[in-house]
Amino acid sequence: MIPRVLSVLTVLACLGAPIASAQPPARQDSAQRTDSLRRVPLDRVVAVVGTAPILWSDVQETILQRVSMGMQLPQDSLGQLTMARQVVQELVDEQVLLQRAVADTSISVADEDLTQTVDDQIKRLRDRFPSEGQFVNALREAGFGNLDAYKRWLTEQARETELQRRFVQRMQQEGRMVPVAVSDADVTEAFQRARGQFPKRPPAVTFRQIVVATQASSQAKAVARAKADSLLVEIRAGSDFEQVARRESMDESTKESGGDLGWTRRDQTVPEFDRMLFRLAPGQVSPVVETQYGFHIIKVERVKPSEVKARHVLIKPRYDSTDTQRAKVRADSVLAHWRAGTPFDTLVARYHDPDEVESVLEPFPRDSLPPSYAQALQGKGRGDYVEPFAIEDRSRGVPKFVVAQITEAIEAGDYTVEDLRDRIRSQLAQERGYRRLLETLRKQTFVAILPIEGTLARP
Repeated sequence: MIPRVLSVLTVLACLGAPIASAQPPARQDSAQRTDSLRRVPLDRVVAVVGTAPILWSDVQETILQRVSMGMQLPQDSLGQLTMARQVVQELVDEQVLLQRAVADTSISVADEDLTQTVDDQIKRLRDRFPSEGQFVNALREAGFGNLDAYKRWLTEQARETELQRRFVQRMQQEGRMVPVAVSDADVTEAFQRARGQFPKRPPAVTFRQIVVATQASSQAKAVARAKADSLLVEIRAGSDFEQVARRESMDESTKESGGDLGWTRRDQTVPEFDRMLFRLAPGQVSPVVETQYGFHIIKVERVKPSEVKARHVLIKPRYDSTDTQRAKVRADSVLAHWRAGTPFDTLVARYHDPDEVESVLEPFPRDSLPPSYAQALQGKGRGDYVEPFAIEDRSRGVPKFVVAQITEAIEAGDYTVEDLRDRIRSQLAQERGYRRLLETLRKQTFVAILPIEGTLARP
């Protein structure tokens, strides 16, 4: 479950048309005004979470938003009452999460984290009105004096939602939201219940691949190694590491920040780099380390039990067309060996670029494949090999070559329970873990739900 964001987006959009043609209301005499006031319903508390009340108007607003987005409102009073009670429970859950998130001083949300979300929502709302004047009038009809007032309100709603999301994420990280076991019968039942909501299954493909990277020549590597060695001498002679990185590093993602890698955990980098990174003490500079990307000099700044903050300088060898042609020939050789019966795992161990996945194990929609893959795999069926084709190698700035075999080709049609079994099982496990967490939190929080009577106001 994703925590609800209170929003008047759809409600305001529904107000757009009447505002344009509305006429000023006729004047009422004193008796009429008195009668109108008597008919204004009074709000009331339907639940209390901690010290925060949940009002009947909150329930009505939530249902109105859902109806505006297509949900059907029950016609009978019992159905409406059941829906209202369910919404109250959901609002209680959200308030419990929000209060726990606010109480956790390690969780905070800055305004700049919300700017894009809020701006996008305002733009979507504004686009639904024919003119800026109608948009502003709709805001006023909804109780906002101007756009800034609405933006402040929307920011606070987005903040509450993000606080809840980060709190749940924290619970997951700390192992306090454990997925619950789900049986095959549970999966089948969930599939049958929701099957009418599934779109048509697009044509899809699964495949396994060996990606052959372009390698620099021995001479180019020697030149790059010599450059890295000279920079290491300069750094050890007293030059500022950060300034050397800004001037010389070929890692475009960290060059401007002086080689800053931030905090890195074990096994987040390639093995050679990882081993050296976690061997260094704070302030220590490494010898030159060779990886598949080139030659690195590493300086550790701070150390925690499970992560390290460091900087690096990267010197890459130069590549030319001869290197690319050599990689293409190697890829052709890989395909020949594969077709001749050499085991896939053997070829992966010898030739595969560790930056790339070896196999696409779940069906991948053909229309979502990168263009190079879509073209190469077009018309290929189960068991077919794919001739080597080039893809971009951003880390080296040269092509690398893919050799692939189709393991499954799926035609368009309706989804089956087998197509979605793993996905449904994972979702159910997460939902049940989330429900268990909420039940625990509710037991630790004062929650009072009052009797609900009356009917819902129709939109």
